[in-house]
Amino acid sequence: MRRAVSHLKKSDPVLAAIIKRVGPFRMDYGEPVFHSLAQSIVYQQLNGKAAATIFDRFAALAGNPVTPAGILKLKPEQMRSVGLSKQKSSYLRDLAERANRGELDFKRFPAMSDEEVIASLTQVKGIGVWTAHMFLMFSLRRPNVLPTGDFGVRMAIMKHYKKRKMPKPAQMGKIAKLWEPYRSVACWYLWRSLDIKTI
Repeated sequence: MRRAVSHLKKSDPVLAAIIKRVGPFRMDYGEPVFHSLAQSIVYQQLNGKAAATIFDRFAALAGNPVTPAGILKLKPEQMRSVGLSKQKSSYLRDLAERANRGELDFKRFPAMSDEEVIASLTQVKGIGVWTAHMFLMFSLRRPNVLPTGDFGVRMAIMKHYKKRKMPKPAQMGKIAKLWEPYRSVACWYLWRSLDIKTI
């Protein structure tokens, strides 16, 4: 990752200043497995603490790590009893059914292109492009993902690149040209920059 950080410092002075403030790159990676995707569905639109509590209860019921078979054995009322909404329960069931039928092959994901992974994942109810981007970045460890729908990344670009409004995907793409082939690393720094107090 040293090469990525040095490339970003050289190619973008705005990012160079952020890197200097944030410090070493330390992304927390997960594994590209069914469990990670089930977790990302549970975490959607919830704050970290509430999501973690619900997911822990759910995993205690379905089995840890969470598997398609573990989800499919649960009744809807069991899923709701741990705090999952009716909608999220249906998303998790759809994910489990597709994985069970072999439509989602987690062993094949590492060999697939980013676009193929996104196309495969977004067939699942409740998985949009943002969730697919997060899976690519944090589970498959792809170095060049630009999650144009991510609020934090858009917010950080608006702040540090002095934009009057939240940037649109095309605008983000132009700025991120400088970061290639390490856009995921740049995004991690942008997220971290929002956690750090600036004068």
